[in-house]
Amino acid sequence: MKRQTPFTLVLHLILIGTATVSLLPFLWLACASLKRSSDLFAYDFLPWGHLNRLSFENFVVLFRREAFARWLVNSLFVASLQTVLVLLLSSLGGFALCKYSFKGKRPLMLLMLLTLMLPSHVLLPSSYELMRQLGWLNTFAAIIVPGSVSVFGMFLFRQAMHGVSDELLNAGRIDGCSELRLWWDISLPIVRPMIGAFTLMSFIGCWNSFLWPQIVLQDEAQYTLPIGLANMMSLPEYQTEYGVLMSGTLLSILPVIILFFGLQKDFVAGLASGAVKG
Repeated sequence: MKRQTPFTLVLHLILIGTATVSLLPFLWLACASLKRSSDLFAYDFLPWGHLNRLSFENFVVLFRREAFARWLVNSLFVASLQTVLVLLLSSLGGFALCKYSFKGKRPLMLLMLLTLMLPSHVLLPSSYELMRQLGWLNTFAAIIVPGSVSVFGMFLFRQAMHGVSDELLNAGRIDGCSELRLWWDISLPIVRPMIGAFTLMSFIGCWNSFLWPQIVLQDEAQYTLPIGLANMMSLPEYQTEYGVLMSGTLLSILPVIILFFGLQKDFVAGLASGAVKG
C-alpha cells in the first residue's frame, strides 16, 4: 500500500471538511422534513433526546392535500422526454458538424456560436408570442420542443466525435452501413462517457427549470415541481408550514441524486474526455 505524504493527508482532510460543510444544508433539510411544526425551529437538526417526536406527518399532508404527486409526474415526464430528444438531436448535430463537409459549414457554425452569446431572457417575449400563435400555451410542448435543441450540446458532441476514427466509419460504409447506423451503432458507443455527462446536465437543467415553465403553464394540474413548490411557499396558508415545504423539497431532489449516482462514472469520464484535445 502506497504511503501517503503529509500533504496528501492535509488535502484529504480539507476535502472531507469541505464536503461536510456542503452537505450540512441537505442534512438540515432531511431533518426538517421529519420534524413537527412546533419542533422545526426548536432544534438545529434532530431532537436527539426526543426521537419519538419525529414524524412523517409532513409527507402525509403533502400528498393528501397537495397535487404534489401530479407535479412530480409532470416533472419526470417533461425532464425525461426533453433529455432524450436533446440527447438525440445534439449527438446527431455533433456527428454532422464533425464528420461531414458541406457548403456553408463555417458560417453556420459561427452563427450557432453567436446564439450562445445571446442571453436567453432576451428571447422570452418573442418565444411566448410564438407559443401563443402555435396554440401551445399551457401545454408541455411549449417546454419540451424549444428545449430539445441545444447548440452547446452539438458542439460538445462535435468535440467528442473527434475520437471516432474516420477509417472506422469508412469501413462501416464498405460493409453497407447507412449514415444513421454509423451514428447509432459505431459513433455513440465510442462517445458513451459524453452521453452520460450530457444526459445528467440536461436532465438537471430541465428538472430545475422555473422561469419559462412558469410563463407558459397556467393550469395547476400542468405545474412542474419548481412551480408547485414556489406556489406553496407564496400562499398565505403555507406561511407557517415549512415542514411540508421541506418534505416536498427533499423528495424533489431524490430523482436527481439517483440519476447522478447512476451516471457518476460516465459523468466524470465525459468531463475528462472533454478536457483532452481530440
